[in-house]
Parts: sequence; structure tokens; C-alpha cells
Amino acid sequence: MSTVPTSSLSARAVASWEDNAAYWDSSITKHGNKYWKRLQEPSLARLIGPSSSPNQKPDPNREYRALELATGNGLCARWLAHRGASVLATDACENMLALAKGHCEPGTVEESIRFRRVDVTSEEELGALAAEGPFDVVLLNMAAMDIADLAPLAKKLSSLLEVDGVFVATVLHPVFFTSNATRSIEVGYSPVTGECEIVRGKLIKEYMSVPPAVGIAIPGQPVKQVYFHRPIHELFGIFFNAGLVMDAMEELAFTEEDAEDDRIESSSNYTQLPAILSFRMRLP
Repeated sequence: MSTVPTSSLSARAVASWEDNAAYWDSSITKHGNKYWKRLQEPSLARLIGPSSSPNQKPDPNREYRALELATGNGLCARWLAHRGASVLATDACENMLALAKGHCEPGTVEESIRFRRVDVTSEEELGALAAEGPFDVVLLNMAAMDIADLAPLAKKLSSLLEVDGVFVATVLHPVFFTSNATRSIEVGYSPVTGECEIVRGKLIKEYMSVPPAVGIAIPGQPVKQVYFHRPIHELFGIFFNAGLVMDAMEELAFTEEDAEDDRIESSSNYTQLPAILSFRMRLP
């Protein structure tokens, strides 16, 4: 797939999410899955900070504005709205936007969320959002690995962000996931206790240069999607080259209480290897 034009890969990526939207939504649900509840949400709460928190008294003279890119079924948009933000949620997929709108509960702050179709690989579409900003937070949750070209977004962040605003993103960990790492499971017995011992690891054979690849997010999804791997220095470099600076980064791993004993291959059993990378950037 490395010889396929970026524009074609981008169109294929969006089309796959159009096809998978309903299946993905039924699996993740409007309330989020284990990845959201155990890894993403706690990290986002830390990185976005108290300025968008239900426990923080809002400044009556100031509206806290949030822009979410690649909103999916609107999970993060609703989360931000309940934290007091005025939210503009966007996605390139019409089917995802329809699901997100349908999940908004009448009579709640979720009704105030605005939705718009925006392709984050389009400078023109991103530029049009600047008129509705600047935003205190621009959020890209678990979508960077699904986007063919992040340079247009990086370039436009300076016009989208408030002076003290932040860009926060989460992504499947480049080392242990999008590198096409394979899982290894060793089953043995302790010579001391006689109990069964399971040792898990991952084998990384490629990392610096991995072409776009097809894969799945959820077993059974209708069509394969396209993943875009970027080594960590390249991922961050896209935004550094656009003038942003990073002031926070977290590597998120499951713990023993998340273990799935009936699925020894489950990612939640790999407690020493992070599943997600989260980071925060801002203007200098």
C-alpha cells in the first residue's frame, strides 16, 4: 500500500468508517468501552485539566470552547459538554455524525453540541473552523492512526487555538500496536509453586518505516480499515514543525484488575506494555 497516493488512502479510510460506523457504535456503545473508561477518559481529564471540569466554577464572563475532531459516535463531545464546554464536534463520516447526534439526550447540555462534517486532511475545511474559534481545547481522541495526513491539522492549529489553549490527542501506541507488533504467550509451571504461569510479550520487527496497513478495530466489523503508522518522533515532529510545543505525555496501560482470564491474548492482559499514547501540545 506504500505506493498508493495519500489522497486515495484517505478516501478509503473514510469510506471504511462509513461502512463500519453502526457496528463500531454497537460495540463501543454510547458510554464507551474499557479503553475509554480505564485509559482514555482518566488521561484526558488530566491533560485537559480543571478548566473544563464539572467541579470547576465556570467564569460567567467567559465561554469555554472545545473543538473535537473525528468525534465518532460523539462520546468525547458529550463528555466535554458535561464538563461545561461549548462543543463543536466534527467528523469526516456522515454515518458517524448521525450516530453522534442520535446519542444526545434531550433536555441536557448534550443538546447544545453542534455537529459538522469536516475532513481533517483538508486545510480548507479546517480553516473554515477558525471563524468559530479560537478554541480552548482541540481534541483528537483515538483517531490519529486513522488519518492519512496530519500536516494540514498541525498547520491550522495556530489559528484554531486560543492563546493559552491546548491540543490534546490519544493514539494507539506506535511501538506496540501500529508497528504490526505480534503477541507472544508462554505457558509454563512454576518449579516453586507448581502453579501455571503465563508470560506475555510483544515482538516488534518493524518500527521506523511501516507502510499503511489494513486491519480491524473490532472483531467482526464489516470491512477492514486503514491504519497509518508513525514512529513517535515523526508523530510529534509533525506538530513541532508547525511551531507547537509539547508539555505533557502519558503512556497508558491496563492493570491486573482489567485482566481477562478467559481471553489470554487480550490486550488488557499486557499490563507492562502500554496500549495508548496520549499527549498535550500548545502554542509557545
